[in-house]
Amino acid sequence: MRKLKITEMGRMNAEEFKASEKMPLVVVLDDVRSMYNVGSVFRTSDAFRVESIYLCGITACPPHQEIHKTALGAEDTVEWRHFESALEAVCLLKTEGYNVFSIEQCEGSAKLQDLSQVLDGIRQSQGISGNPKVAIVLGNEVKGVNQDVVNASDHCLEIPQFGTKHSLNVSTAAGMVIWEFAKQFLLL
Repeated sequence: MRKLKITEMGRMNAEEFKASEKMPLVVVLDDVRSMYNVGSVFRTSDAFRVESIYLCGITACPPHQEIHKTALGAEDTVEWRHFESALEAVCLLKTEGYNVFSIEQCEGSAKLQDLSQVLDGIRQSQGISGNPKVAIVLGNEVKGVNQDVVNASDHCLEIPQFGTKHSLNVSTAAGMVIWEFAKQFLLL
């Protein structure tokens, strides 16, 4: 087997990306400290054509060299906005009809592998057959999603873990969750 060259992959350019249809998913970063994590979330969001990223609280915003180091230019293709707090962003998203999921270990949280059933329930309750508008909230590397944001969320989604640690790196968690939403949305 031969690795493909970038020119053989048929990727769109930045203008084509911006004009393309996006997955109805907004990623909300709640006080994420590491600019490398922020850049990684941008890059993953570009890969799956996420609608936009909301950078909240202390989360750094582009342009910044550390964000660019892991985003590799995705900070220029994925739409983003900054909010003083994740709660402000979540409240706005809810008024715009988004179903908000905090990615957090909570009482009654749904497991990531059960996402299709949760989405089916949303479709049924909203009387829609297509993809609902969704926002996912990922929290601070130490404290997770702020409790007031969890309280304002419609759902909590948990990534099952089987080792001694109780959390994943925020950019790893983002990649896993975005991929699961992409699989569900692209299967329709």
